[in-house]
Order: sequence, then structure tokens, then C-alpha cells
Amino acid sequence: MSTPWFKIKLVDRAGLLRLGILSIILSIAIIWGWFVMIQMPGTSYQGELPPLSQKEIALQDALRWDVEKLAGEIGRRNSIYYEGLTDAANFLTTSLTQVGYQVHRQAYAINNQTYYNLEVEILGTEKPDEIVVIGGHYDSVYISPGANDNGTGAAATLALARLFADKKPARTLRFVAFVNEEPPFFQTENMGSLVYAKRCRDRNEKIVAMLSLETMGYYSDEIGSQKYPFPLGLIYPVQGNFISFIGNTASGGLVRDVVASFRRQAQFPSEGAALPSMISGVDWSDHWSFWQQGYPGLMVTDTAPFRYPHYHTTEDTPDKVNYDRLARVVAGLEQVIADLT
Repeated sequence: MSTPWFKIKLVDRAGLLRLGILSIILSIAIIWGWFVMIQMPGTSYQGELPPLSQKEIALQDALRWDVEKLAGEIGRRNSIYYEGLTDAANFLTTSLTQVGYQVHRQAYAINNQTYYNLEVEILGTEKPDEIVVIGGHYDSVYISPGANDNGTGAAATLALARLFADKKPARTLRFVAFVNEEPPFFQTENMGSLVYAKRCRDRNEKIVAMLSLETMGYYSDEIGSQKYPFPLGLIYPVQGNFISFIGNTASGGLVRDVVASFRRQAQFPSEGAALPSMISGVDWSDHWSFWQQGYPGLMVTDTAPFRYPHYHTTEDTPDKVNYDRLARVVAGLEQVIADLT
């Protein structure tokens, strides 16, 4: 016996209704995802970069000198090349001391070797219990001299600490050079930034923002120079000439605040995103450690392996860094930190 025609129509209508509801739900999810994760305030700078200011020229020279010291003179610095790691810690300590800071060394031991996170602090004048952390790791991966990864982040942390040495922020401001970000300690209990973030949580400290300065010095105007994990390549630029601000969805408010501040004040291309940490690369630096302790954090980066052809190789040398553009980014970050604090 054949199915009555009116029952067939009812089945078709029910199927179309379900399909319509699913389409609406999918559309809402896409719109929600766009505004929560992708859409950022302000507009990325476009066009020819203006001439460097005198302050940026001085920054460029200082950044070049510090990266060449870390990656050129000192070179490999990690648990295998422990002497280099010690030399880098001593250099950073001396540099910070010279501008008036008291450097606090957070020591911890692994296999009879001692490792140090290096911290300096400016106590807030109005909200001393609210803390902004700016940091970058100073170790390099195994055989690499680590100029861009992460000599640039360590040098940028040092440069910003110098710029704020005589300022009086409303919130407490900390600059931290982290040890042991690279393998075999990456995202383990011995990762320097996780050791540090756990101590912050144990002390019940209120960290309101953490900026991880990671691999910041390589830029290219060539079409196709920028790669992405799927599906981000459908959304973001194909020229690797911008600085990016990347957080997880829980840190979305911080990401939007930082991007808005940078775009208001810096004439330099920028992109931002607050993405699920499951997407490749989103959690590949010290901000991850702060997420584990429930703190908001983001990574400031040139996107590392998604752009930089010398990532984690012996060719990651000081001559590969674009100090002109790095100086512009650091100058912009100075204003961002002033807004945060």
C-alpha cells in the first residue's frame, strides 16, 4: 500500500522545518563567533609606514644591540647550553639594575641545575593590588641562537622596562623574563612561566592582564608570506606585515582592549583574535601558563612558524630581525601598557 500524499507532505514539511531551525542556529553561531572571536575595535593601519621618530630610532638601536647580545654573542641558551642561559640571565639582570630596578630572581631546580625567572616591579599608586604582567622568555630552543624566538621578546621586555623605569602607574606593573619556555619544558610543570604563575595564584595575587611578548621581529610585504591554521586563512591577511594579538575566548575582553589601544596610537598594521585554545598556535607561549591559573592573558607575536621561515633553526640569527618594524611595535606597546596601568 502506498503512503498517502498528505502524510508525505507532512514529512517533507517536518524535514524542512528541522533544516530551517538548524540553519538559523548555525547562522547565530557564526555571527556570535565573528563578534566574540574575530571582530576587533578600530581599524588596522594601512599604507606606507611613516618615518621613525627620534624615540623609535633610539629604540631600534637598543633592540638591535640587545638581540645581538643575546643571540649573537651569547647564542644558544637552554638546559643543554646552560652556560649561555646563565649568561643571558646575568645580562638581563645587569641591564635592569642599571636603570634602577631591584631584580627578584625566582629560583627553582631541575636535575641539579638552577633556573631563574627574573622579575622587576613598579608598585601601583592607586590600585596596587591590581597587577599587569609584561613578559617574554629568554631561553632558546636546543640548537638555535634564538634571535627572533625569543631574543626579540626578551629585548622588547627589557626595552619596555627601561621606558617605564621612572613612571608611576596606577596599577602595579611587572616585567618578567621567563626561563624554560622551550622544549623539553614547554607546557610542563617546569616551564618557567607556569612556575611563576602558580606562585602568583598561591599568593592570591590579582593579575588583571598578562602580555606575552613572543617572536616579534619578522615582517614581509610579499603576498602569501603569511600562513594560518585552518580556517583562519579565509579571514586574515596573506601578507605577513602585521603584529598580532592572540588570546583565548576567556581573555577576549583583554584582547579587544589591547587591540583598540594599539590601533588608536600606533601607525602599524595589527590583527587580533580571541580563539579557542584548541586551534594550533593559540597557546604556544607563556600566556598559556597564566590561563592555567585563571588569569587573562594574550600573546603579542609575528605568528612565529606561520610566517618566520627560520623558526627553531640554526638560521634564527640577529640579521633576520627587522629592527625598524620591531621598534614601531614596541613604541605602540608602551602606549598600550600605559592604558592598561
